[in-house]
Amino acid sequence: MANVVRAALVQATWTGDTESMVAKHEEHARAAARQGAKVIGFQEVFNSPYFCQVQEPEHYRWAEPVPDGPTVRRMRDLARETGMVVVVPVFEVEQSGFYYNTAAVIDADGAYLGKYRKHHIPQVKGFWEKYYFKPGNLGWPVFDTRAGRIGVYICYDRHFPEGWRQLGLNGAQLVYNPSATHRGLSAHLWQLEQPAAAVANEYFIAAINRVGQEEYGDNDFYGTSYFVDPRGKFVGEVASDKSEELLVRDLDFDQIEEVRQQWAFYRDRRPDAYEGLVQP
Repeated sequence: MANVVRAALVQATWTGDTESMVAKHEEHARAAARQGAKVIGFQEVFNSPYFCQVQEPEHYRWAEPVPDGPTVRRMRDLARETGMVVVVPVFEVEQSGFYYNTAAVIDADGAYLGKYRKHHIPQVKGFWEKYYFKPGNLGWPVFDTRAGRIGVYICYDRHFPEGWRQLGLNGAQLVYNPSATHRGLSAHLWQLEQPAAAVANEYFIAAINRVGQEEYGDNDFYGTSYFVDPRGKFVGEVASDKSEELLVRDLDFDQIEEVRQQWAFYRDRRPDAYEGLVQP
């Protein structure tokens, strides 16, 4: 019997406030559950605008604790209600002065499994993230969920192959990549990097991008979210580049073992020869 997991993602437009943004994602999650989805993931800092287009202290107001903040608590209730695993990207405050770009992972029974903190923090026009976030310090965890072994890699992380590989070595079957990237900066990379990472590391990737323009800058978030399989092929159609969309796709996790036996990339790794890669 095939090991098929029905997975979902949401690319969303900003509503103007956290309450309506969270409520909208709850409705998308309920719709995904009605379609039989077992796991769902949201976009980078999903419950806020992409405030990193500017550097202003007022935007620290979007931060909240993980897992004890209001959004993660609410998402735990949602997971229990829908019976789905939920990947929840938020702006985390750990303590005064310690802020991270974080994703909580919640199991289908509402249990908080842990979090991933974004490692690679950009500081370029329209993406002033170093103003807000410390680099992640929790490694590359992979979470045993009712939907399978789930990892997370956030936005700018995707340009760095090392984390993709570590997630594979840690046993990921599906990696969610919540993002906020705009049309003029790296759109030509969007459908190259994640499929290439899926091939190199032989697992599924859910690539999620915001969509539309928001009030804090000129970034034109172009959506086109997708699922990609371990052979680098899109699973179903890619989402719209202009409109909000919920994608629900069937992922055959048996493909992971098939590809690893056929291509054998993990067998032929040479970690003994890679020492120079970690020299500053």
